[in-house]
Amino acid sequence: MPTRIQPTAQVDGTAELGDGTTVWDLAQIREQARLGRECIIGRGAYVGPGVRIGDHVKLQNHALVYEPAELADGVFVGPAAVLTNDYFPRSVDPEGRLKRGGDWVAVAVRVGEGASLGARSVCVAPVAVGRWALVAAGAVVTRDVPDFALVAGVPARRIGWVGRAGERLAEVEGEPGVWRCPRTGALHDEKDGTLFERG
Repeated sequence: MPTRIQPTAQVDGTAELGDGTTVWDLAQIREQARLGRECIIGRGAYVGPGVRIGDHVKLQNHALVYEPAELADGVFVGPAAVLTNDYFPRSVDPEGRLKRGGDWVAVAVRVGEGASLGARSVCVAPVAVGRWALVAAGAVVTRDVPDFALVAGVPARRIGWVGRAGERLAEVEGEPGVWRCPRTGALHDEKDGTLFERG
């Protein structure tokens, strides 16, 4: 399946796009970025230099993914979500000179397989979002998010668990620490603040 790049998109010649990936209007993919198969890059989205994106990833309109972010397979990044890369952002150095690329060290946001970042959420690097986790719309992630965690708020805090289907898990009656997906029926076990899939 061929890649599709809209005429108004900007894709650097050194970027790698996997088969079947689509880049929509006004999106920008910078040098040395690598995108997997069948990704969708929405209108006005930005992918920074050297960013690594897996297969079947969706960046919705105006999502901003700054280097050196890493997104695993199946990640969803909602509209206008931002993955930052500077823990101490400043336009100028202490002497008042404009900072350039070599004047700071970029730090990464890493997003695990199947995780979703809601619309206008912000991940403040350095931070990791676990596999199949769900970051609510408008949340600000300032610390690592466990696998399957549902986080919301400013700063984001865990308010529940979700399964692979993205729906909030329900604790099984009479079985503390056992959680079930209402859609798939899949069971999960919670131990010391970590959720594990059964089977």
